[in-house]
Amino acid sequence: MSDHKKIGIIICHRYHTCAGGKCLRALRNREGAFKLYRGQEVELVGYTTCGGCPGGNVEYAPAEMIKNGAEVIHLATGVVVGYPPCPRLDAFCCFVEKSYGLPVVIGTHPIPQKYFFNHQALGTWATPAWQDKIKHVLDDEPIRLAYN
Repeated sequence: MSDHKKIGIIICHRYHTCAGGKCLRALRNREGAFKLYRGQEVELVGYTTCGGCPGGNVEYAPAEMIKNGAEVIHLATGVVVGYPPCPRLDAFCCFVEKSYGLPVVIGTHPIPQKYFFNHQALGTWATPAWQDKIKHVLDDEPIRLAYN
């Protein structure tokens, strides 16, 4: 395992004004999906939106991130906590992995408690497929509350 990882983050465009505070805090603290990098140095080499539906920037942004050394792309937690969750999530993962040869991780910061409750009530993540998608950002209640 390398002790240094270069990552890119693509956020949902509906949150295009987000300053990245939760993502950057989670990265610094190795929480949420960034638990994957505990014990490693991580460098953020790109941060952008998908470009808005249907996600045209996903076609080009990974290439720019690769020029900066990206080894993995994270699709920000907003793609699963927004309502509705991104309908192109699977397509984005497939496209980036097949077109650029980079692994894609769904999620960045832990799911905030308020979103957890909303999606639990709606049954959004009730299927095994959704449980697999949110596995890296579905933390325990104290962590979810800390990200509310």
